[in-house]
Amino acid sequence: MADQAQSQAEQKEERVPVMQQILDNPFLLLFLGITVPTVFYILWGVMEIATVPVTPLAK
Repeated sequence: MADQAQSQAEQKEERVPVMQQILDNPFLLLFLGITVPTVFYILWGVMEIATVPVTPLAK
């Protein structure tokens, strides 16, 4: 009887979901919170610079 209860408890242990592992790690959240906005701002700046028209004075 005790063996059955123990084996059922082991079967009920589920893997921790990936999203929960990410949200439980404060250093990973800090890294993502700094990196993601930085990358977006850099890409935004590059797109803005690429869309600036060339001045007629440069010709």
